[in-house]
Amino acid sequence: MPLIAVSDLTPEPIIADLPVADLPVDGAELAAYIAAKLCHDFISPAGAVMSGLDLLDDPSAQDMRDDALGLIRQSAAKMVALVHFARVAFGAATTSERFSGEELRNVLAGLTDGGRATLDWRVGEETFTKIQARALLNLAYLTVSALPMGGEAIVAVRSEDGQLILVGSAEGARARLKAEALTGLRGERLTEGLAGQWIQPYWLWLTVCDAGGRLQTTVEDGRVALIARLPSAG
Repeated sequence: MPLIAVSDLTPEPIIADLPVADLPVDGAELAAYIAAKLCHDFISPAGAVMSGLDLLDDPSAQDMRDDALGLIRQSAAKMVALVHFARVAFGAATTSERFSGEELRNVLAGLTDGGRATLDWRVGEETFTKIQARALLNLAYLTVSALPMGGEAIVAVRSEDGQLILVGSAEGARARLKAEALTGLRGERLTEGLAGQWIQPYWLWLTVCDAGGRLQTTVEDGRVALIARLPSAG
C-alpha cells in the first residue's frame, strides 16, 4: 500500500485564490499597522520636546528659554493626550469597564480642541462598554479629521430598536475622506496608498463588526457622515 503524503490530506487554503484586496488582515499584521501609526503620532510631539530641551541647553539661546519651556509643556500635554486616546481607542489597558460620554469627550478634546474644526458633542449621560466606547471614540475622531480646512463636526448617540446608533456628521467647505480612509471604512485591505491613512478607519470598521454591528459611510459635497449601528447590549 503506497504511503500517503500529509500534503495530500491537507486541502489548499481557500484564500490562495482570493485577490490581494480580499485577503484577510491577520492579527500580527494588524498589530504592526497600529504600532506604526502610534509611532507616527508620537514622533512629532516627542521631537518637539527634544527641540525644546536643545534650546534650553544652548547657551546662545537663553533669550528663548520661555519659548522652549512653552514648547515642552505643549508637546508633553499632546503626548499625554495621545496616550489617553490610544488606551481607549486601540487597547483595553484600563480598569474601566464602562465609560461615560463626558469621559470620552474629555479624551477626545485633548487631541481635537484648538483645531480648525469645532466639535458639537451631543452625547447624553449614558455609559458605554469598552467596545462601544472604542467605536464611538474612533468614529468621533475620524469625523473631526474629515474637516482639514475647518467646519462643524457633530457627534450624536441614540438608542433605537435594540440598537445603539453612533452618528458622526462633518460639514465644511472641504469636508472629505481620503481614498485610503474609504477603503478602510469598507473593511477592505489596502493595496495602494498610505497605510497611516487607512489603519484607523479599518480599525473602526473591525471594531463595529466585532461588536456585531454595521458601519455606513456617506460622502457628499461639503459633508461626510459616519453611522455605526451596534447591539445595545454591547
